[in-house]
Amino acid sequence: MNPKMGLIIGVLGLIFLAALIFSRAEGATHNYYWVVKETNFTKLCTTSTILTVNGSFPGPEIHARKGDTIFVTVQNDGPYGITIHWHGVRMPRNPWSDGPEYITQCPIKSGGNFTQEINLSTEEGTLWWHAHSDWSRATVHGAIKVFPANGTSYPYDEPDEDHTIILSSWYKSNVMDVLKEALSTGGDTNASDAYTINGEPGDLYDCSNETMYSLSVEAGKTYLLRIVNCILNEEMFLAIANHNMTVVGSDGAYLKPFSTDFLFIAPGQTMDVFLTANQKASYYYMVLSPFLDTDSSYDNTTSRALIKYCGNYTTPTDQISTPTFRNISDSKAAQDFIVGLRSLGDANHPINVPQNVTKKYFMTVAVNLLACAPNATNCTVNGNNKLAASLNNNSFVTPSTALLQQYYENNFKLNGIVDKLPNKPPTRFNYTTALNMSVYTSQGTRVITLDYGDTVEIVFQGTNIGATQNHPMHLHGYSFYLLGMGSGDFDCGTDPGRFNLVDPPEVNTIAVPRKGWAAIRFLADNPGVWFMHCHFERHTIWGMSTVIIVKNGDTNETSIRPPPSCMPPCS
Repeated sequence: MNPKMGLIIGVLGLIFLAALIFSRAEGATHNYYWVVKETNFTKLCTTSTILTVNGSFPGPEIHARKGDTIFVTVQNDGPYGITIHWHGVRMPRNPWSDGPEYITQCPIKSGGNFTQEINLSTEEGTLWWHAHSDWSRATVHGAIKVFPANGTSYPYDEPDEDHTIILSSWYKSNVMDVLKEALSTGGDTNASDAYTINGEPGDLYDCSNETMYSLSVEAGKTYLLRIVNCILNEEMFLAIANHNMTVVGSDGAYLKPFSTDFLFIAPGQTMDVFLTANQKASYYYMVLSPFLDTDSSYDNTTSRALIKYCGNYTTPTDQISTPTFRNISDSKAAQDFIVGLRSLGDANHPINVPQNVTKKYFMTVAVNLLACAPNATNCTVNGNNKLAASLNNNSFVTPSTALLQQYYENNFKLNGIVDKLPNKPPTRFNYTTALNMSVYTSQGTRVITLDYGDTVEIVFQGTNIGATQNHPMHLHGYSFYLLGMGSGDFDCGTDPGRFNLVDPPEVNTIAVPRKGWAAIRFLADNPGVWFMHCHFERHTIWGMSTVIIVKNGDTNETSIRPPPSCMPPCS
């Protein structure tokens, strides 16, 4: 062999070996190429054109291990701009790929593309991805399965099989037309026409019996079901006839296992549950039904799927077991389920609940009205008004260009870019019983700013203003500890004494009770510009959101990374 060639091969070998060692230490790298495009699907006797990724509904799954890095190139062949968000991924120091439209980036224009870097760190379990522009996430979404890192294992016996259960909304109409119609009047949005389980409505809907989703199980085996609520505007109950489920994880973190005959799951949440096939061989219905204790419009339909036991038996036709379901407004059952969640908190999966709080926020959530200028064309509610929603009586105004980019280009200064969101409502009142409070709200691009290392407590307080209901609040860039929740007004004298500071669940989305409160804490150790919003899509477009800006620390390792070279253009 030529000595020079041998030297080159040797050097290349050393580089490859070093890269291999580094990848093992830091986690593997995965690459995906996605094409966003319109695709025709026929459901409910109607063919609809929907936006998809790679032509599938639900969209493709991402599989990775804790600590891995994922690169996803999104090619937008759809008719309008789009962004993709990695729901529940912390994205350490890398808000550039987080995805919310006009918060961290401008949309990927039709015909354009953007490669996003997804950095898995502490997450383990089930997360998900979805579009984060307009209402595109109705059909543009999918699961992220994060397996234990190499050399580690589940904190429980490994299941026999692993299946994803995606819960979605289905509209016969183009979902963007549904949004445009609501915005044109300032009124409420139309409800969906169906719910789907893994893309199928089930046999209670027209033209849906033959396509109903089914899961085949073998007696004695245990199945890990990764359940993701991608539904736009409703929290849900889910149950399986004659079977209990054991909840072992939520939002990419492990929980102390507990057995239940139903799940309560809000939009944005994930649940990891064990299902053991321990019943007589037959068919059993999995039933998905909405929870809603409000006067707002909603989709009051029910989706079903089948659990089918393998083996030889007489197939039931009209006597398939179905679960006994809770009342649609059973708020006690919903709240009791949430209160039952407890972090696993073992030696391999420790938790660290902040004890000494440096920043406190008391955050009212409400559905409101905005008064319009005379003769406005999109204001038809109660005269000359349009629907709005607020946090601390501020309805968030989305910037016209990416806020993160403005912040970065302004040398991490906020002057002239945004205003400050107050840490409490402008007026104190009896939040859940007052009858004479104004339904009108102010509006603006108002944000929360935190120093790196702050320990933060937020108490979300439901109010009696407007159409009252639960609110699934989600924070980008962080998981947080749900310390407690309750009905009525939060009592700052007694309720903190009931906080769970020992093993609270570590989650990224919580259901703030209707006319009640929920308290969370987190350590502000991830610098960036992070969206916080209600995960009901109609409430987000009405302004129930804000941005939490965590300032850089004193080192490069505690500061926002530089932007990638090719962010989607804003002009």
